[in-house]
Parts: sequence; structure tokens; C-alpha cells
Amino acid sequence: MDAVERAAALREYAEQTSSCTRCALAKGRTQVVFGSGSPDADLMFVGEAPGFHEDQQGVPFVGQAGKLLDQLLAGIGLTRADVFVANVLMCRPPGNRDPLPDEISACEQHLFRKIELIQPTLVATLGNFATKLLSGRPAGITRVHGHEQEVTLGSRTVSLYPLYHPAAALYTPSMLKVLEEDFARIPALLERTLAEPVAAPEPDAQAEPEPEPVQLGLF
Repeated sequence: MDAVERAAALREYAEQTSSCTRCALAKGRTQVVFGSGSPDADLMFVGEAPGFHEDQQGVPFVGQAGKLLDQLLAGIGLTRADVFVANVLMCRPPGNRDPLPDEISACEQHLFRKIELIQPTLVATLGNFATKLLSGRPAGITRVHGHEQEVTLGSRTVSLYPLYHPAAALYTPSMLKVLEEDFARIPALLERTLAEPVAAPEPDAQAEPEPEPVQLGLF
């Protein structure tokens, strides 16, 4: 798909998932937080779950952690409009508690579909939940942050780049320094992943038909 088709397909999928009731979190949410940014992004960030402000506004990372994410992006010459930001869960867990296994299981197909539509070459996971889900490995973020790995997500092979969650670095200067150092590697990683050919699906893979495109702008 070209950029216009990708934006249209992503917008249609956002509309389809806006009334999702796959798990019990649907009962307590204000709205589904689908994600935001460029539907044509080469770099995608995946966090944990919406918090209070995200649930109210329908946009991921709009609280203090979101402000820090914006600062970190600015430090490497990027803005939210250059990337796509989503979460493992699209609905806020009560009291901002950790996601439960059944909630992750219910929502993960939505995340994988977004990755399939956006087609990023680099996926940066923010924190333990996104890292473990997308890497398929149990290693925690303390062990793997700042070390990229090749993973297959759906029909695409991408570089996965685990990072500390910005929320964890808000009040810990030492962790913030590590996060800044890990972010500083992103431009070079992006340049490298864009230069590498993207793995094609297996010959017998059956791709799902895409929605008819309509012209839409950024999310």
C-alpha cells in the first residue's frame, strides 16, 4: 500500500476497534486509545496502556511521561508527527494497574494489525510489557534495553529496540540518562533498517484483503 492507502486502512481499523469489547476493560473506559502519529511511519513506539489523561483525551502519552517522550524525540530531531505511538492495551486498566494476561491476549491482535498496516522498519518498545510481548521472550527491560533484535511480526521482519518506559525515568536521573543514551542510537538504527531489504512473506502466506482506500491525513 502507498501512504494514502495505508492511512485509509488504518483509519478504518480505528473505527472498527472504537467499540471493542474483547475484554472487561471496555466497561470502565472513557474511550479506546487507538494510537496516534504518522500512518506511514518508519519508527513505531509501543508502550503499556493508557493512563487517566490518555483515557480522557483518546491519545497515547499525553501526561508527564508523554511530555518526556516528546523531549526525547526532539533530542534526536523527531516529533510525534514523524512516528506512530501505540500501546499494548487500548483501554485503561483500573487505577493504572499492570495489564493482566487475558487483557493482553484480547488486545494483542489489534497491535499486530496496526504494525502490519503501518509497516515500520524499527519498533521501539517502552517498558517490560511491550518488550516481552513483541520479542516473545521473558527477559526484562533491565537486561535488554538498548540492544536491538530482529523479530518477525506477522509477515514482516523488523528491528525491535527495547527502551525503558519514560514514566520510569521521570524521577530517577540515572535512568533518564540511560534512556537518553538509548534514544541517541535511534537515528543510526533507523538509517540502517531503512537500508536493509524487508523480508517478504512466505509464498504460501495468505494475505488478508485490504480496505478500499480513501484520502485521509495524519492521525
